[in-house]
Amino acid sequence: MSFFLGIVLGIAFGLGLVIAFARSETSRSKRRRELAASVASFSKMSFQDSRKIFPAAFYPSWVIFSHRQKLKWLNHELIKIWPYVNELTDTYMIMSFFIGVTIIEDDGCGITVELDLNWDGNPNIVLDIRTKLGVVLPVQVKDISFTGVFRVIFKPLTEHFPCFGAVSYSLRDKKKLDFTLKVIGGEISTIPGISDAIEETIHDAIEDSISWPVRKVVPILPGDYSDLELRPVGILEVKLVQARNLTNKDIIGKSDPFAVLYIRPIRARMKISKVISNDLNPIWNEHFEFVVEDVPTQNLVVKIYDDDGVRPPELIGCARVRLKDLQPGKVEDIWLKLVKDLEVQRDKKDRGQVHLELLYCPYDMEDEIVNPFAHQLSMTSLEKALKSGKSRTKASHIHRTPTNRKRDVILRGVLSVTVISANNLPAMDMSGKSDPYVVLSMKKMSTINNRTRVVNESLNPIWDQTFDFVVEDGLHDILILEVWDHDTFGKDYIGRCILTLTKVIVEKEYSDSFPLEGAKSGRLNLHFKWTPLPIYRA
Repeated sequence: MSFFLGIVLGIAFGLGLVIAFARSETSRSKRRRELAASVASFSKMSFQDSRKIFPAAFYPSWVIFSHRQKLKWLNHELIKIWPYVNELTDTYMIMSFFIGVTIIEDDGCGITVELDLNWDGNPNIVLDIRTKLGVVLPVQVKDISFTGVFRVIFKPLTEHFPCFGAVSYSLRDKKKLDFTLKVIGGEISTIPGISDAIEETIHDAIEDSISWPVRKVVPILPGDYSDLELRPVGILEVKLVQARNLTNKDIIGKSDPFAVLYIRPIRARMKISKVISNDLNPIWNEHFEFVVEDVPTQNLVVKIYDDDGVRPPELIGCARVRLKDLQPGKVEDIWLKLVKDLEVQRDKKDRGQVHLELLYCPYDMEDEIVNPFAHQLSMTSLEKALKSGKSRTKASHIHRTPTNRKRDVILRGVLSVTVISANNLPAMDMSGKSDPYVVLSMKKMSTINNRTRVVNESLNPIWDQTFDFVVEDGLHDILILEVWDHDTFGKDYIGRCILTLTKVIVEKEYSDSFPLEGAKSGRLNLHFKWTPLPIYRA
């Protein structure tokens, strides 16, 4: 009996071992498959995904050593040595000097280092401010606080120690600059207006002397490094056309909007439009010119303000255009949405839109690009003959000098406008249809209007009618096309298009489709042709 019991127990034990081994192998195989899937998932993860999953203490090295590295270790060393520097410089201690660093390789020709700085100190700086009355005021600058990005460029790379020929440095981004002004022996606040004037002068001096794209070049090895210095590379022609649906900042009436445009935030280089009173859909049609120094990093900034008279203007909204997105020699017609802040993109409020027309003309493509605003177009035959006798280098230097104010160019010509058709117009009648027609006019010739025929009961009318305008000033006039619904006892306004003539002057002839402003839907299909007449100068 015990023999059979031993056999049964042995068989049961063996079966148990087999089952346990099988389950162990199955579980092990499952874990290996899950681990392989996890490894495959990790291989596809980005920096941002890893930061969401791992706590900061468990970041892998490829997340910690990203393109922007933290410099806490360097700050610890600065804290140790700074008391000794204080004794030499007689300044207070700097706190959290370096926040981070970014390394950028410049196509193998150089290395760019961008340092995030947070500087807080109290240096002993005394300025002698000379007034128009001849009185010199000793003004002390103290309690300086600065936050920004400092750019250092090691270029060109060489085979000789220290492996780079020159160092260029610049202030890449100035996020905050605060300081206190004090007249030695008195308070500057007791002198009306002088504190604000000195602060603006200091800010402008920083922007003009060291802010990017301005840079200081320090030669390390002998050589010619003039190519590293700041040089203008082109001209940006900007036409501020109009704005629409602006936020009303006034309690009584409507806002009185005007625009401020700039590439570099220096008062001498900012352009200010005229004020349009009591209008949330202003039409400026003003032309401005800007010197461009660095296309990849510079932006055109537009800020719309409400003129409050005695009080400081109130910002309605702002927008910007990256110059690297512009195609040289091509007229860009764009609408920009206005936001509250260009850096913090959290503004969901509708503040309106601004309409710009842009033309970027690089200096190295002057012979290939037709710039209707160019100085040469305003020359007489005698002036052109005299210019041809001079060297091209000298003439180009004169043309590119920002302080050389050129004369206004007046382009005359015949503008032929073909109103081809419209699409998807809104229904204005009870029948669900409209009886549309188009009224055409030039802003400077408001007494001369042309209109198409009425197309009955159609939301997609076809006119195919051509109208000619003799334009006396093509660069400063605009074309207005208004679409109306014809009724037996009146008419209903549908929408409009406002167009400048720069593009047709440059391209001579083109066709395009334009959305209707003020309408829920609808587009106008148009064809333009420009026939130039003799050019005059003002």
